[in-house]
Amino acid sequence: MEPRALLEVERLEVHYGGIRAVSGIDLRIAEGELVCLIGANGAGKSSTLKALCGLVAGRSGRIVYAGEDISRAAVHELPRKGLVMVPEGRGIFAQLTVDENLAMGAYVRAGRADPAEQYERFPRLKERRRQVAGTLSGGEQQMLALARALMARPRLLLLDEPSMGLAPLMVARIFELVRDIARDGVTILLVEQNARLALEMASRGYVLESGAVALCGEAARLLEHPRVRAAYLGEIE
Repeated sequence: MEPRALLEVERLEVHYGGIRAVSGIDLRIAEGELVCLIGANGAGKSSTLKALCGLVAGRSGRIVYAGEDISRAAVHELPRKGLVMVPEGRGIFAQLTVDENLAMGAYVRAGRADPAEQYERFPRLKERRRQVAGTLSGGEQQMLALARALMARPRLLLLDEPSMGLAPLMVARIFELVRDIARDGVTILLVEQNARLALEMASRGYVLESGAVALCGEAARLLEHPRVRAAYLGEIE
């Protein structure tokens, strides 16, 4: 039997003025999956994530999350439902400390925000808990963005280009952390420019081209697809 869908997207379109960024795409993510969305710059990946979390309004289509149609939900409502995004560029509060950033991530939850679990997962952040976030390295800021998102106890985590601007060793560390988060049962939709890393980590993938789904399927099969190998992995037979 097919696993229950946590997220179902039907014929989603996103426009910016007269420009169509997303052209009627369908997506399905089961509970507990790690699914990646790859494609060239301008393919519509980030616009898709922004529509899912309410940052931009879909022109048409339907977004169903945990059985509820959230197509017209207000952006501030979605974290309370467990749908949380780590945006491209991290979006940390640069003038606040690490502690204060984590407290902001927990605002949707009732009661006191206890960062102990995240400091166990991200010990480097614990060492810098009273440091102003804007003074952290790029990798540390990405860790902070992840930790802040996890403070909201997400059921579905949207990650937009987590490797952007990071050195290779730090990219490997960030992806290791993302794997750990997925193993803990958080469903993840990953948008990532590094197609190989994304497909090697995900169970399934979608390839976007010009705002439309060009290919989809098991990540391992997409890794071997000639079109993917030529366009995104730099391999030409």
